[in-house]
Amino acid sequence: MISHQVSPVVITGVGVVSPIGIGKQAFWRSLVEARSGVGPLKSVPSSRLPSKIGAEIHDFDPYEHILNRKSIKVMSRDVQLGVAAANMSMKDAGLKHGQVDPNRLGVVFGAGHISSTPEELVAAARNDGGGNQLDQFDRWGEERMGKIPPLWLLRQLPNMPACHVAIEHDARCHNNTITSRESSALLAMSEAMGTIQRGAADCMIVGAASSATDPFDVARFNSFESLTRRVDDPERACRPFDRDRDGTVVGEGAAVFVLESYEHAVRRGANIYAELMAVGSGCDGRTNDPKNSGAGLVASISSIIRRTGIRPEEIGHINAHGKSTQRDDLVEASAYHRAMGSAASKLSVIALGSYFGQFDAGTGAVELAGSILAMHHRELPVTLNYETPDPGCRLNVVRDQSRPLYNSLAMSVNRTSMGQSTAALLRAV
Repeated sequence: MISHQVSPVVITGVGVVSPIGIGKQAFWRSLVEARSGVGPLKSVPSSRLPSKIGAEIHDFDPYEHILNRKSIKVMSRDVQLGVAAANMSMKDAGLKHGQVDPNRLGVVFGAGHISSTPEELVAAARNDGGGNQLDQFDRWGEERMGKIPPLWLLRQLPNMPACHVAIEHDARCHNNTITSRESSALLAMSEAMGTIQRGAADCMIVGAASSATDPFDVARFNSFESLTRRVDDPERACRPFDRDRDGTVVGEGAAVFVLESYEHAVRRGANIYAELMAVGSGCDGRTNDPKNSGAGLVASISSIIRRTGIRPEEIGHINAHGKSTQRDDLVEASAYHRAMGSAASKLSVIALGSYFGQFDAGTGAVELAGSILAMHHRELPVTLNYETPDPGCRLNVVRDQSRPLYNSLAMSVNRTSMGQSTAALLRAV
């Protein structure tokens, strides 16, 4: 039974494209069977990379999942994954073209850094040819700019996933892009929720997509995030909250959700996965005291508890960010204890990044899909590679075998290394 002063917002569609499965059925099957998506990098040369493993999506053909095929040539990998997941989500929600007033259908998407493809620029950069250094800029304009494909930039702009999804589904209402790394997806959920509750839309297509398996991304993640060196046994490399974790794993993926007002969903007879009860956000701000690190996540969780009146012990499980680096996991665990007190060490915790690594904005969306499906199937999947609990974390991480899920409340959490944090509370319907 749903009752609120403001219009409840519910989730009616789920679409996933991930290293452990394309489509929600394949994705969920891998989770319940504890199948990792991490392995040696195959799509890019990796001999000189600092980490030679990752979670890649194999057998993805955009022509099988994208309706507007003429646009595929100007879509980067990130955009293709996002549009495909959006189409799956709309199909899962049972929404056909024209069924929702286009002026009441909007899009909010999370996106990250979209890497350039070096092959697109090689013709312009090939003939440097020496010459006077003073005329290099003039020569770029006169000789080389014309060799760059005119639509090259359209593949790199972070707002392109939201634009292409809107074109695909003729969504003419509110359209925005959130670029806040791993916290982007939940922030997008918050904005979409507010759009519906203020009466500006009946239905929103919300999600995030990103791919971080490009060689430049691997190098960037390694210098900023600390990648694992467990190349000898890739499936055991990503180990959130485990004492012996040594870094994260790059990956790629997208997940998209259909959000509707409860009244709109009921009126059209939609199947409802869950109610999105609240989203909280915060940032660590400036602090030189390591003990205060994670203040943004504490604020995010505390905001949800305050606004909903839910007691921490009532939450069925926490879908943790679980980056698998020594520092980030400790900061995250500490935030749970500070925000939820004694309940933090008792609540069931899952860290689905152990299956597919970390990949900027898309990470939070794919993790959220796992929680929604877990509530739908009433089963909590295990966290892979959690073998030796870290005494500094003191969390009840689900391991060894899946657990039946009787509680209808779930909290999903994401946090960036710079302290931007989000938390969302969902209730199965």
